[in-house]
Amino acid sequence: MTKQVGIQFAYHNHDFEFEKFDESQNVSDFILKNSSPEWVKMELDLYWISKAGIDPLTYFEKYPKRFPLWHIKDMKDGTKDFAEIGNGIINFKRIFEAGEKAELQHWFVEQDSSDKDIFESIAISKKYILDHSYFK
Repeated sequence: MTKQVGIQFAYHNHDFEFEKFDESQNVSDFILKNSSPEWVKMELDLYWISKAGIDPLTYFEKYPKRFPLWHIKDMKDGTKDFAEIGNGIINFKRIFEAGEKAELQHWFVEQDSSDKDIFESIAISKKYILDHSYFK
């Protein structure tokens, strides 16, 4: 249907799409294996794939050029709660260095929740991003 109307579809993941629904695959694999790379892309949420215990780079290798959009947010060590960018355990440098393989075009900071004031939270993430050239 997307081809008929000339639009491209992008699916945003959470952690549950990486749980196996049968012996061989999860929802993310099912979508990527059974859809056209031309018309169906992924809007990869780096927090949720990491929370599921999966290295995003494995998906860039399995399905190159299918991840043009990324949601970036960080994860606290131990609790796996949301953290401001740079205040958690996600290795953004390593992931962004693989952006070409994923065919990254756009990325978005998303802070679902925080134990800080919302403006303080985004200021922390913004400062970290501006201080690290691999985000550019």
